[in-house]
Amino acid sequence: MYTAQGKLERERLVERYVPLVKRIAWRLMARLPASVQIDDLIQNGMLGLLDALTRFEEGMGAQFETYAVQRVRGAMLDGLREVDWLPRGLRKEMRRVEAVLQKLEHEQGRPPAEGELAAALGMPLADYQHLLQEARGHQLVYLEDLAAEHEDYLERHAAASAPDPLALLAESDTRAALVAAIDRLPEREKMMMALYYEQDLNLREIGAVMGVTESRVCQLHSQAVARLRVALLGEQGAVRRSAQRRGRRPKPVAGAAAA
Repeated sequence: MYTAQGKLERERLVERYVPLVKRIAWRLMARLPASVQIDDLIQNGMLGLLDALTRFEEGMGAQFETYAVQRVRGAMLDGLREVDWLPRGLRKEMRRVEAVLQKLEHEQGRPPAEGELAAALGMPLADYQHLLQEARGHQLVYLEDLAAEHEDYLERHAAASAPDPLALLAESDTRAALVAAIDRLPEREKMMMALYYEQDLNLREIGAVMGVTESRVCQLHSQAVARLRVALLGEQGAVRRSAQRRGRRPKPVAGAAAA
């Protein structure tokens, strides 16, 4: 895949990694509403692949495929951020869900059950579950920003001869908060997240394992992500204070100002 001058052969690599771009696009589509077009994701992903080729040639200290995956995913997520693909009313309702989640967790000292959330929101349980289904993918682009393998993390540190230890500590705090938040999820939602993110099962396969429908898995995912966002936003102040004590103001937690 290299020329005589040691350069990556762009055309051959693009052809080789087109299936990878499509696979990443379809995986994201599983968590997005039908209004999002798969062709748009693939197009943005191809731009990310070309960007990866250019940047990797500049001496990134990582395996190309590892780096390309992060750039492709990042380009797809950037494309989603640029369009308002979720109705404003639905976005407002999900902010209300998160506010009620935060209030109930503070009052009860534990994650509220689905029925408790629905009652606090003043809606029947079936309507609340329908809301979760309709909001499929609402928090995706913001939760992904907090993943340990976010494309910016690799780009910042892979080529650095001496990574900034203060920045690494701040990121470590955020990842530790995410791990703790996942551990506090109700068992059913924790199982769903493990099957999806660790075992790499799709929604249909998870439904078969858990004995529920694919739409029910989607509802559980939306609710779990809402819980994680609430927990992480609550940790933002602590992360900022901790990093400031170390002598640096950290980058704000992703999604803090999300619409």
